[in-house]
Amino acid sequence: MLLMTACYSGTRPPRIGESAPDFSLQDSSRTVALHDLRGKVVVLNFWATWCPPCVEEMPSLIQMQSQLKDKGVTVLAVSLDVDENAYQKFLRDHNVELLAVRDPNQKSSALYGTFKYPETYVIDRDGKVRRKFVGPVDWNQPEIVSYLSRM
Repeated sequence: MLLMTACYSGTRPPRIGESAPDFSLQDSSRTVALHDLRGKVVVLNFWATWCPPCVEEMPSLIQMQSQLKDKGVTVLAVSLDVDENAYQKFLRDHNVELLAVRDPNQKSSALYGTFKYPETYVIDRDGKVRRKFVGPVDWNQPEIVSYLSRM
């Protein structure tokens, strides 16, 4: 069971309430630009196939995306994998039907100061960062589904 916990030592996480740093990524299968998702709620998830908590979290991300896509919620799963074959195999083996793109140079995650994986940002329809989660989350928890549905 995944727990929704994160510690910020009493301070507000950086970027909350600010515009999400924009980026564009191209890998062998697609090009994705964050600004193209404006108007949707974006769950920006930085992950990797070699990260056990990321692998543990992925099924709930996929399920939540399936449940909320008609409400304008989009998961953007940015893989930090250097090994494209491992990344592609993972997507196939785990039926990852998310907007997924690979960033082996970690340029997008660097914009967010991300260094613990998985790390996820919830970005509202206007492109502002509203929440940050560090570590695996059960994205099917009623509180999370309700929060994302209301955005």
